[in-house]
Amino acid sequence: MHPLVAPTAALDPEELVRTARHAVLAGIGEEGQRRLSAAHVAVVGAGGLGSPVLLALAAAGIGSITVIDDDVVELTNLQRQLAHRVEDIGTRKTASAARAITALAPQSVVTQIAERLDATNAGRLLAGADVVVDTSDSFATRRDVAAATETLGLPLVWGAVQEWHAQATVFWSRPTEGDPVVLADLFPLDTEGEPPSCAQVGVLGALCVQVGGMLAGEAIKLVTGAGEPLLGRLAMVDALTGRQHEIAIRSASAAAGTAPMAGTETMMGARA
Repeated sequence: MHPLVAPTAALDPEELVRTARHAVLAGIGEEGQRRLSAAHVAVVGAGGLGSPVLLALAAAGIGSITVIDDDVVELTNLQRQLAHRVEDIGTRKTASAARAITALAPQSVVTQIAERLDATNAGRLLAGADVVVDTSDSFATRRDVAAATETLGLPLVWGAVQEWHAQATVFWSRPTEGDPVVLADLFPLDTEGEPPSCAQVGVLGALCVQVGGMLAGEAIKLVTGAGEPLLGRLAMVDALTGRQHEIAIRSASAAAGTAPMAGTETMMGARA
């Protein structure tokens, strides 16, 4: 019995890199590619959401990537950490991500920082970057990253995936264009209990890939100037039910009682 479709031969490493780069670089052009090769992007977090960000940036040909994460690769997270391998369990996420990036984009320079980012070192760790992508799962870390990028005048691309309720938040901000944005912690208080089911983990894995790609895409837009970055917007998606809604973003002045930041709109399709 013959298969209906002949199996596709495996791509050799060079063709795999070319294919990945073509998917990411469509429409950017030679000048955009030159800017990418000269850009330095710092990524905070190399786990479930950070992994697709790192791989997409590497595939795009970012010249320099700093990976900041003080954690190690765990078995429970492997389904959502595309950059890490089974044999990397127990090793630093930064080292595991660096190996994956080097295999995909040998021309990229990867700096590993196995250190917990906080208010005392954020400025030092992020200095020199052209764009910062924050995929951390700690609200305290997100706040410290936002404060540091505001001080340094760096564009910030921020995102998070809620593990227990399968909700994603994506937020783009450019601190140099106004007041720093102040957000309440979006992670629910009642996160204790049974771990997510296999179905939920599968949905979250797909969600991390989608959201991570979006975050990397925004960083690439900021570097190349191709298209307008989506700035100052926040959306929440419930991956299990398909429902989505938008949360109004308040700036620091808005939190004090003034009008909310203008320009918020639905960015992930019509509301369910």
